[in-house]
Amino acid sequence: MTKENRTARLTLLIDPEKKAVFEELCKAEDVTPSQKVRQFIREYVEQRLGEDWRERRTDKPE
Repeated sequence: MTKENRTARLTLLIDPEKKAVFEELCKAEDVTPSQKVRQFIREYVEQRLGEDWRERRTDKPE
């Protein structure tokens, strides 16, 4: 897998208690919350569009 370009920002609102639990779980896995969210998004996109989704996109940014 190639390194992802990480220049876009995604901001979301989440319940403070859920955020704290999520951060604790990430710490237990020795990953940052950002790494885990990127993993969730990557897995979701690949589940919906397939692992080759990048090659099949017609509107690739320059």
